[in-house]
Amino acid sequence: VQLQASGGGLVQAGGSLRLSCTASGGTFSSYDMGWFRQTPGEEREFVAAISSSSSRKVYAESVKGRFIISRDNAKKTVNLQMNILKPEDTAVYYCAADTQGYWARPLSVVSGTYEYWGQGTQVTVSS
Repeated sequence: VQLQASGGGLVQAGGSLRLSCTASGGTFSSYDMGWFRQTPGEEREFVAAISSSSSRKVYAESVKGRFIISRDNAKKTVNLQMNILKPEDTAVYYCAADTQGYWARPLSVVSGTYEYWGQGTQVTVSS
């Protein structure tokens, strides 16, 4: 499974960005997908996750109400719409695939659960 993230950039506080992650290989429609972010010297931080069928979503408290995760299984993409961006949202954002998720297990917020990772896309929010 290969993941390619895109859509990062520089935006002013209060603005919006939409990240996309396109998958190739594997069976995308059966994977739970997540977004994480990381700043220099810090651990990778959970942002949002979505189940394979889009029936379940979970968000970090810090982004709840501002970010929206979605997916299109036909296009093999997962998106992260980021609104009302804040300087503290500045980070490299990574998409990730959890191939072992299933309906009875809660969506994982732990980076170690995800087996495949995209290369990351930089998001910078200026104040």
